[in-house]
Amino acid sequence: MPHVTTLSELVHSIGAQQPVLRALGTRGLDGALLRQQVNDIGVCLASAGIKAGDAVAVVLPNGVDMAVTFLGVATHTVCAPLNPAFGAAEFAYYLQDLSVRALIIAANSASPAREQARMLGLVIFELESDRAEPGRFTLTRDQQGNERGKSEPARTGAAEDVALVLHTSGTTARPKQVPLTHRQLLSSARAVATALALTPDDVSLNVMPLFHIHGLVGVLLASLHARASVICTSGFTPASFTRALIDDHVTWYSAVPTIHQSVVDTFASQGRPQRHGLRLIRSSSAPLPPSVMNRLEQCFGVPVIEAYGMTEAAHQMTSNPLPPALRKVGSVGLPAGPEIAIMDEGGKPLAAGELGEVVIRGPNVMSGYLNNAEANAGSYFDGGWFRTGDQGRLDDQGYLFLTGRLKEIINRAGEKISPREVDEALLEHPDVHQAVTFAVPHPTIGEDIATAVVMAPHARLDEPVLRAWLFARLAASKVPSRIVFVPTIPKGATGKVQRIGLYQQLQAHLQVEHKQPVTPTQQMLARICQDVLQIPAIGITDNFFALGGDSLRGARVIARLLEETGASLEVRELFQYPTIEHLAPRVEAAIAAHEHALFEFVRQLPEEEVRRLLQDAGPVTGQQGNG
Repeated sequence: MPHVTTLSELVHSIGAQQPVLRALGTRGLDGALLRQQVNDIGVCLASAGIKAGDAVAVVLPNGVDMAVTFLGVATHTVCAPLNPAFGAAEFAYYLQDLSVRALIIAANSASPAREQARMLGLVIFELESDRAEPGRFTLTRDQQGNERGKSEPARTGAAEDVALVLHTSGTTARPKQVPLTHRQLLSSARAVATALALTPDDVSLNVMPLFHIHGLVGVLLASLHARASVICTSGFTPASFTRALIDDHVTWYSAVPTIHQSVVDTFASQGRPQRHGLRLIRSSSAPLPPSVMNRLEQCFGVPVIEAYGMTEAAHQMTSNPLPPALRKVGSVGLPAGPEIAIMDEGGKPLAAGELGEVVIRGPNVMSGYLNNAEANAGSYFDGGWFRTGDQGRLDDQGYLFLTGRLKEIINRAGEKISPREVDEALLEHPDVHQAVTFAVPHPTIGEDIATAVVMAPHARLDEPVLRAWLFARLAASKVPSRIVFVPTIPKGATGKVQRIGLYQQLQAHLQVEHKQPVTPTQQMLARICQDVLQIPAIGITDNFFALGGDSLRGARVIARLLEETGASLEVRELFQYPTIEHLAPRVEAAIAAHEHALFEFVRQLPEEEVRRLLQDAGPVTGQQGNG
């Protein structure tokens, strides 16, 4: 395994004929083609005046193109990948906060990032994909962007240069910038590769977003560090996952618990896969329920390795070891990257078994947040120990057990959400007087989001109105599953609102009266949701997500609706209308639109064709669904 300290060295360590990045069912890019693409990106950036240290935002869908673009940008300057699902206001904030000089975006993309970049006078590059060969793309300068600076020869970053900047949410109003150097990224990548004993024979299936540290380091860079190959998907779907296991010789994958849950759900209905090449499964970014771990191991017959990471540590901090070494259920494993210690509030080290704050230091840990002296002042203890904000204990064998978080951030399926950001978006509504967002327990994603709202005097609001308001301003992952209306927000003894504990204090408001489905559409939705969630009953006012639903299960509900009724809805609509009571009218409208389109299609057919179709269909003996 090569010991490299820069991304340029990493890319050049890969064999010329060795395929390393590919899409499902393709041979993909080998080392020589990857180096060519990375170099071409550097030349393109330099020709537009982008210099070393300039931040380049990347807004691309998951896939080989995104992986190569990250490597190309980070090799030569600072890469700032952003979530393509952001709204205009979020892009405006992040582009300015990062002092971005350029934006790379897919050609013909309708993303609001393009317009925001133009308003800021950024250099804009359009990426034109080659559908036949993913990863072989061209970057074209959008001449509407303003030229800034003079062209310089492309150079590659040094070990201590910043290669990647990501935002992480904290308890403050705004996300914090985490700068990660080449050395820090590759130190963490090496730690993952070592913990998993990766070799050039391994093939990983990346289902994680490549604007997130888990996918970038825990899968992509860790694999390349071992000269192993990566299959880059557009995201997780049961069909592509199953196909990859059977046809693409996948040996491991890493994901958040939500995806693992969907995997076991998929094979619970399909049956255990007849053949696969997996040798391990890795889980990180959120606590993995022991029941899910057991079902995964029973299904595939391979060990599930739970790890613990965070952006500030360039991902990995601890990992359970591979067999035959001891894996402890409920533990996130042994130190696997930085040093780990437990300290009290004053920075005093605690003995094994004692409960305190998890602190870390080492070659993969960031040196400090960018442009945030206040956050840095409270983030380190003497000796360079970074405070994770997580509470836990080390046992006498050095295994780490996490027991909670000291911070107020909400860990929703591995994505860290700042509750203050949700509050501020709601407080922009003229009829919202107060809003406090807090975490609620969730059976599959760890934590979900709820918000307590106090309306302005004489205002008349309901939950769908405020959810629509938020969907127009935030990424879907930040929108609360529950919004409850309260006369006052509970406060602590000092008069300050305390998010921690709100879930317990607002139990009466979070509970809803059970109402049976009445209309045919409500009954159909109840049947589908019960099947997907595997629960005996659901009322029309019950929240789909509070009962264990998540985005993957939501997609299954939408697919069932399309199959049974022809109604075409998006998963986003289930997020916006998470109760049967509110979703049913949307479904009825979609069914009516489908039937109208079908009627218009038939109406335009020749009479002979209609008569033939009716004869082929035979006698109608019954009717399914609601259509």
